[in-house]
Amino acid sequence: MTATRSPAASSAPSRALSFDRAAAQYAAARPGYPDALFEAVEDMAGRLLRGARILDVGAGTGISTRRLRDRGARVVAVEPGPGMAAELRRGLPDVPLVRGDGNRLPFADGTADLITYAQSWHWTDPARSAAEARRVLRPGGALALWWNVADRTVPWLARQEARLLRFFGTETGDDRSAHGSAAQDRALPPDLAFTHRCIPWTRRVPLATHLDNLGSHSAFLTTDDEAARGFLAEERARLLAEFPDGTVEEAYVVELHAAVR
Repeated sequence: MTATRSPAASSAPSRALSFDRAAAQYAAARPGYPDALFEAVEDMAGRLLRGARILDVGAGTGISTRRLRDRGARVVAVEPGPGMAAELRRGLPDVPLVRGDGNRLPFADGTADLITYAQSWHWTDPARSAAEARRVLRPGGALALWWNVADRTVPWLARQEARLLRFFGTETGDDRSAHGSAAQDRALPPDLAFTHRCIPWTRRVPLATHLDNLGSHSAFLTTDDEAARGFLAEERARLLAEFPDGTVEEAYVVELHAAVR
């Protein structure tokens, strides 16, 4: 039996703020990022993260913010959602946090060495957020955008993606990569010379964490709760049959785009 999706279609703003209802789940279950990503950011930006003034925009619960801070950056988190911001504050009480979004960065001109968007660029108006990034970056500063994309060359992930697409009937990803969507047009500003890299990595997690990861995406958060629970219960049964020890290895490719001002 396959759960039936509610026909409700949410607007982008409501989807963007849907994460507030699952902030703790998001913080606990979402994947992080490999060391190789941050090494690539340094290489493409032409400077070390240590000591750099970084604005992490759409910081969510602080998954990327923490990694940037741990590499020595002077990072400021920028997050519009009250629930996500509260979760970030609980986990990273020492990191400066500003409520705002990329369309209207509350910072002075030429004050940032690097602006990062981890899983969040697509929630902005690209033209406005690009203009704001150019304004706030110092000359020689860099804009870095990245997405964790589930690797559909892995057979079990490809099968799961097909089930998700049947369930939702359209693209599923709030971050346009949530459930393995292929690389897509990220609405990159045409007047910035972006370079692109792909960084593969994996993580082994309990099946419950994998399902919580799926359930923390806006496609699930904005659909009918009963239908979402039904799909995830069926998915649990399928994956337990495939992984009887209750552990799965999620495979990702981080799509990184960076441009120097």
